[in-house]
Amino acid sequence: MPPAARAIYLDWNATTPPHPEVLAAMQAAAEVAWANPASVHGPGRRARAFIERAREAVARLTGFDARDVTFTSGGTEANNLALWHAFGDLNGAAGALVVSRLEHPSVTRAAEGLAARGVHVAWVDPEPSGRVAPEALAAAMDRAAAVAPVRLVSLQAVNHETGVLQPVAEAAALAHDRGARLHVDAVQAVGRLPEEAWAGADLVSIAAHKIRGPKGIGALAVRPGIRLRPVLLGGAQERGLRPGTQDPLAAAGFAVAAERAASAPARYAALGPLRDRLEAELLALGRAAGVAPLRNGEGPRAPHVANLSWPGWRGDELCAALDLEGVAVSSGSACSAGTAEPSPVLTAMLGPERAASAVRISLGEETTEADLAEAARRVARVLARLRSLPAGS
Repeated sequence: MPPAARAIYLDWNATTPPHPEVLAAMQAAAEVAWANPASVHGPGRRARAFIERAREAVARLTGFDARDVTFTSGGTEANNLALWHAFGDLNGAAGALVVSRLEHPSVTRAAEGLAARGVHVAWVDPEPSGRVAPEALAAAMDRAAAVAPVRLVSLQAVNHETGVLQPVAEAAALAHDRGARLHVDAVQAVGRLPEEAWAGADLVSIAAHKIRGPKGIGALAVRPGIRLRPVLLGGAQERGLRPGTQDPLAAAGFAVAAERAASAPARYAALGPLRDRLEAELLALGRAAGVAPLRNGEGPRAPHVANLSWPGWRGDELCAALDLEGVAVSSGSACSAGTAEPSPVLTAMLGPERAASAVRISLGEETTEADLAEAARRVARVLARLRSLPAGS
């Protein structure tokens, strides 16, 4: 990166920069919330107050009751806890899980683990558009019901790689008609889309660091009457559902982030025209460079995500080249970084070759039109440089 070039961060789906108000709240909490929040003395009660303020804020943000919000270490643990609740008592094929192949690894790998324990898992393939069709969900539920009662359906609200919105309301109706519950991974939806994006869900996962809060804390919100089973065993914290000493400082940051996130969907909606303009410019730049890039994900999408494949080039190599230019993007889910395999999401949608050449760009509430204009100029430089390399370089 040239010394004078400023960094442009376009990987908001991987994580968001903590908001200054979040950092200030955590710093202030550090002065008074150092005690164990499970202790009944005064310092413990002061620490506990930060936990409960965060619980109330997350409940308001997600539309659940505060008493039904369980704190976790993040979205991954929340997703595991959600899936485990329906099958933790099984020693054999006494129940079925229906899950799409578009899910985050914390859902797909948990499903694979449950399958190894005897749970019947019915996988739903997506359409090439990146959407799971309600008809395919219904068919999978009916196939699974022929083997074992369907206990749970898991479907994300927004795909983490393409931004495609999933049919959560239809999935909820289908699941409830069949006596099953619906879990929604709303990590990429909360704070970016209105509550309708996960409406009808029985269990909802959220992560603080996706809404400008701290890493290391998330939550699972559930409808009344759902009995969770812990993944970890230990103390009585979080009503025994998530044992371990809670972090009041992280909770202080989560509370502020959740309160801010209530108004964030409007800020993200304003990014839609900027994303569309950038996408069109990148497609034109690619065609001019003789690449003919392809957009991954059609239909309703979150307004801040673009995913493009660049045939003939590797997505991770393009990301590395852009990083040298000071532009931070990704070639897939951050949780899958470092693996040699192409994105399982895009592979399920469009095949491994298309997946291997993909680059994800995700905007955030601090992204400006000037940022995107400069990013496009740097992309043009990268494309020109790569095009000039000898074949096989």
